[in-house]
Amino acid sequence: MAIKIEMLRSFCAVAKAGNLSDAADHLGRTQSAVSMTLKQLETHLGGPLFESERKNRLTALGEQVFRLGQIQLKQFDSTVQAIELSASAPQGMLRISAVPSVAALVFPHVVRDISQRYPRLKIELRDADTQQVLDSLVQGWADLGIASSHHVLKGIASSLLFSDHFGLVLSDSHRLADQSQPITIDDVFSVPFLRNALCDQIQTPRFKAHLAEVDVTVHNTQSLLAMLRQDDWVTVLPQSVLGLAPKGLVFRPIRDLPDMRQVYLYRREHPASPEVVSDVHDLIASRQWALPSASASPLTDRDM
Repeated sequence: MAIKIEMLRSFCAVAKAGNLSDAADHLGRTQSAVSMTLKQLETHLGGPLFESERKNRLTALGEQVFRLGQIQLKQFDSTVQAIELSASAPQGMLRISAVPSVAALVFPHVVRDISQRYPRLKIELRDADTQQVLDSLVQGWADLGIASSHHVLKGIASSLLFSDHFGLVLSDSHRLADQSQPITIDDVFSVPFLRNALCDQIQTPRFKAHLAEVDVTVHNTQSLLAMLRQDDWVTVLPQSVLGLAPKGLVFRPIRDLPDMRQVYLYRREHPASPEVVSDVHDLIASRQWALPSASASPLTDRDM
């Protein structure tokens, strides 16, 4: 017997609810039907998914199936939604996923221009971190993706879109914001530093050595920027973030940090709407994307 999607849906619902009753209500099924589905899944897998009949604690196998099942359900539901949307779109569907700092530069121009060319085209835009952008391409959600750094993906072409310098980001009232001397790597790490995901792309040995000693890593961009505004911490981000973060933050170049963030444009080689995807790809690739000034400039929302 093959594992069916509804088996995973029933199991994940019970795992989330912690009991059969609430899971059955959520699924719109009877408790006995959900219980039978779980037994079929456990029989197929050859082991229990819950530690007791109360269904409030997963076994080691159950934890693995729950984690993988959620991923599969999300992908399945997204695919179904995409199919339904495509069926209702006379000129097709276009989906683009991009890191937020670049999405803010690209999306307004793309939507304006492509909507004029294809007035009945359905467009979905999503901002996400680099790994999520790549996942959306591999899983077929996105036709085009814009991500930091280069990755080789089967069935997906890539090209360099632009590069931007890394620099110091900090509160405009921080003592380093008005330092008359050029900022150096040692200056950056002489004050409390917040690590973020993009710091790992920097290869300058001195920076990497300092970074290895940093204790605080902030993955959520909104939290990162909120902490920077407190005037206690600094971080390093690409220049393109200048157009996105709230007022009260500034960007300073770092004299001995030559690294640049590489931004790549990705395209699925066999999209559902090849003509549209090709047009939008060429539109994005041919444009010279203007980045904010690299001087001590105010930041205005989030990235990365």
